Amino acid sequence: MTVQALNNWQSVQEEVVRRIHGGVWNQGDLIPNEADLAKEFGCARATVNRALQNLADSGLLDRRRKAGTRVATFPVRKATLEIALIRKEISEKGHTYSYIQISRKRITAPASVAAKMNLPQGTKLLHIICVHSADSKPYVIEERWINPDAVPAAEEVDFSQISPNEWLLKNVPYSEGDIAFSAISADEQVADLLECETGMGLFVIDRSTRRDTQAITSVRLIFSPGYQMVTTLSFPF
Repeated sequence: MTVQALNNWQSVQEEVVRRIHGGVWNQGDLIPNEADLAKEFGCARATVNRALQNLADSGLLDRRRKAGTRVATFPVRKATLEIALIRKEISEKGHTYSYIQISRKRITAPASVAAKMNLPQGTKLLHIICVHSADSKPYVIEERWINPDAVPAAEEVDFSQISPNEWLLKNVPYSEGDIAFSAISADEQVADLLECETGMGLFVIDRSTRRDTQAITSVRLIFSPGYQMVTTLSFPF
């Protein structure tokens, strides 16, 4: 098979994807090596390498040293998860947003929080508890821990006027993080804040973010009964 000369890695990538989707190369098939593809496509081997590596990173190809490149048997599909601005999320659902800070303290982080943020035991963090509401009904509890060594400006912010969620998203970039989903039964304190019955099942998101390995913040979001999280499945190729 011959094709018109391809001058950039994006064009090579498109041609490889076209062949996979068209059944020229099926799942598990070994595709031609970089040198052969470069000759066929009329481009540099480095151009082919970049295209194939990008497809491997996306999960469509499986590349192994000395074993060649194969079409992935089980292509990876990715879900896109964004850190939501809670005020915007509530407003986009057609509700009136409101917010209240429940408490703010600079205290020693519990061992579990310090471990999650990879900080030494005994580290003092800024601890904030607040409630976001939709149409005056509690929507989510935000229990936030902020590392003042990473974000010293946070100690001067009036979080009774702006939520940690919103201030951090607007002012503090991050490079990586972890996220976990779980469910809890509402204890008395949580039930009181969410105005629900004790024992009710609640959806929880635990998230930590970092910048260049330095812990920025850790948050637990506890949503009111009936909350549903909707995300997007990404099929880039």
